[in-house]
Amino acid sequence: MTTIIATSALTKRYGRLRAVDGIDLDVHTGDVYGFLGANGSGKTTTVRMLLGLVLATSGRIEVLGQEMPRAGRQVLPRIGALIEGPAAYGHLSGRENLALLDASGPGGGRRDRGRRIGDVLEQVGLAGVGRRPVRGYSLGMRQRLGLAGALLRNPELLILDEPTNGLDPQGIAEIRELLVRLNRAGTTVFLSSHLLAEIEQMATRVGVLDRGRLVLQERLDVLTAPTGCIVVTSPEPEKVRSSLDGRVQAVDGDKVVVRGADPAEVNARLVAEGIVVTGLAVQRPTLEQVVLAAASASPDRVEAP
Repeated sequence: MTTIIATSALTKRYGRLRAVDGIDLDVHTGDVYGFLGANGSGKTTTVRMLLGLVLATSGRIEVLGQEMPRAGRQVLPRIGALIEGPAAYGHLSGRENLALLDASGPGGGRRDRGRRIGDVLEQVGLAGVGRRPVRGYSLGMRQRLGLAGALLRNPELLILDEPTNGLDPQGIAEIRELLVRLNRAGTTVFLSSHLLAEIEQMATRVGVLDRGRLVLQERLDVLTAPTGCIVVTSPEPEKVRSSLDGRVQAVDGDKVVVRGADPAEVNARLVAEGIVVTGLAVQRPTLEQVVLAAASASPDRVEAP
């Protein structure tokens, strides 16, 4: 599988503070890569370095197989990006802002500009308001317009920093579905976010940044694989414990965690003994649990000498 973003010991210092501390990103073609971390963890600084908007203190960056920022003129036209928040001229319409953005970028073509603008406005749900002045847009609408700008050139790679800021739950779901469709059509998505539940629904791989350090990087299906236990829900948890003595790992209210990989076997045994079972599920860690565990295991960052 081809690597589309790779960094080596990427570091950014601001005085004595290491905002990004020696991270090694590895993003593959076809990924939806969830770049996770709390606010202030260094996510936006990292994204800005990937795009050449901020120079690294040390380390190497390769995007689309070329070194950044040296190869920016060749690489950037192949990327769609939305960083920190969309900028726009309030007195112009959404369509006019997109036309300016397209014309100012390298490789912008006038011949099919109107069609492409119409297409991306439709994709992000702004087709009906594209001719309205942007000053009348809500924050969520501005965010959608910024995403439309990122999609103008049909990019190979999308780099998005908190793209659902300001959106209501329906808007968040619509953007999630759009990103999944784009990914299925061949676009690699690098998505910086603190919304773990959203990332869990669409990411194929995740990286977790904590106080500037990359503390975890792995496929999502590996991180959330079954633990080898079954969660039994029963109004008779003590009877479950007695029946499965030696296999019970924990009891929490009406939920009993039992070692085993076959829910049917556990259910059959309990039902045969007349124990009421109202639920059975294979235990899997949530992405939130994985991220919290990785962050709690991260050593304190050491200030630069």
